[in-house]
Amino acid sequence: MKTTITIFILTFFAAVTSSQTTKPKQTDNSKPFILGLIEEIQSVELSEKRILNIYLPEGYDKNDSTKYPVIYLLDGGADEDFIHVVGLVQFNNFSWINRVPKSIVVGIANTDRKRDFTFPTTIEADKKKFATAGHSDKFISFLEKELQPFIEKKYKANNSKTIIGESLGGLLATEILLKKPTLFSKYIIISPSLWWDNASLLNQSSEMLKETFTQKTGIYIGVGKEGLTPGEPPRVMEVDANLLAEKLKNTKSKTVSIDFDYLPQEDHTTIGHQAIFNAFRLLYPVVKSIGK
Repeated sequence: MKTTITIFILTFFAAVTSSQTTKPKQTDNSKPFILGLIEEIQSVELSEKRILNIYLPEGYDKNDSTKYPVIYLLDGGADEDFIHVVGLVQFNNFSWINRVPKSIVVGIANTDRKRDFTFPTTIEADKKKFATAGHSDKFISFLEKELQPFIEKKYKANNSKTIIGESLGGLLATEILLKKPTLFSKYIIISPSLWWDNASLLNQSSEMLKETFTQKTGIYIGVGKEGLTPGEPPRVMEVDANLLAEKLKNTKSKTVSIDFDYLPQEDHTTIGHQAIFNAFRLLYPVVKSIGK
C-alpha cells in the first residue's frame, strides 16, 4: 500500500534554471541541496497513488522522544506551494524569531484539484465547466483514514495538526472545518472559493459553532482585493470571506478563535505568501513575560 522514502533533492542550479533550456555545467565541487523527502502512498479512498513532499525540522531525530506539530499543505507539490511554504516555516523556526514551533510539513501534490477540493454543485454551468468536480468527500476520507494515520505512524507527530488551503484548497479547508472540525486543530484558509455552488457552504451547520465544542481550534481567514468570482452567478471574493468570518465568530464555543485578515494590496495570485506569514503571527501569538 505504501512505498519507501525517496530522497527529494533540489540543487541550486535546478531551482533557478528549471524553466531554461540550457543549464550551467556543474563543477566537481557541486553538492546536492536536500530540502526534504518524497513519499508515495497508494490510496484506497482515491484509487490512485499520491505523492507527498515531507519537510523535517532541523534537529529531527527518529531516535529521540521529541514529537512535532504537523502542517498539512494542500497544493503541496514541488512545483506548487511546498518550497516557499517550507521556507516560511523554517524562517519562523529560527531561534532568534521562534514564532512557530519546529514542525513537520506534509505537502500533498495534486492530481486533479477540481475533483478533490469541491463538493457536488447544483449549478449546471459549473457542472459543465468543471466536469470532474464534486468528490471532496473521498479526499477528506483520504486525509482522515489514510494520510494522517500514515504520517503519525511513520513520523514523530504530536496532536497539533494544521491545514493550509488557498482558493479551491481554501474551499476544502472550510468544508472540513464545518463538517469535520476536529480533523485539524488550526485552519489557515486563504482566498477560499466559497462561490462554489453559489456559496452554499456558508449555510452549512457545524458542531464547532455550538457551546459543546471543546477542542481548542485556531482559524485564520485571509483575502485580498479580488473582486468577482468565476462561478455562476458571480459573487465577490472579499464579501464571501467576510461572511464566513462573521459566521464563525458567532460560535458559542469558548475554545475557538478566529482571525480575519483583509490584505487590499494583494490579489488572488499574490496573497498566499503574505497571508501564511500573517497567519503564523496570529495563530502563534508571542506570550510576553510580566514586566516586559
